[in-house]
Amino acid sequence: MPRLPELLRHALPRFVEGVIAPVAVFYAALVVLGLTGALVTAVAWVYGGIAWRYFRGHPVTGMLLLAAVGVTVRAGLAAVTGSAVVYFLQPTLGTLLVGMGFLASVPLRRPLAQKIATDMVPFPEAFLRHERVRRFFLRISLLWSMVLFTNVSISLWMLFHQSIGTYLWLRTSLVAGVGAIGLAVSVWGFKRCLRHIDREVTAQA
Repeated sequence: MPRLPELLRHALPRFVEGVIAPVAVFYAALVVLGLTGALVTAVAWVYGGIAWRYFRGHPVTGMLLLAAVGVTVRAGLAAVTGSAVVYFLQPTLGTLLVGMGFLASVPLRRPLAQKIATDMVPFPEAFLRHERVRRFFLRISLLWSMVLFTNVSISLWMLFHQSIGTYLWLRTSLVAGVGAIGLAVSVWGFKRCLRHIDREVTAQA
């Protein structure tokens, strides 16, 4: 496992591109062009990013295309209702559903965190069957359900009690902070789990 600073350096450009830049673009357009202009700008920003990757020969993933469709639908509903709250409420409800998925996977003994991890990293089956590994993924699934529920609570309270400008900047900072804590705890816990397994293997050798 790479060190946490290396993980953060790897993730920072993607965080800026995927979180900070869209917020900055939307808020600037909202101030200058109003709600309709901000919605059009948000959609143009996403599709512009896809076009930029395409013309530079970079892969355009299915997830990115799905995100573009999602932003288009959100913007369309917000334009019809004339409410920026509708635009931001939709992904918050999606986050709530994901959090419920993480939580439900714990008593079912099918931790969603393990499913996501194995989709990204081809762990050996023997490693995944280890009881300590199973407990780790169950605990991390519970942790991320709490992270996502905290995200939803912050988002809903600020969405209905603060201005859109305050929501955009303060909520983004708070949610990013909570997520960073969850990520740090996850990495630390995984390394701790690996150290325990290494000691067990060494003792048995």
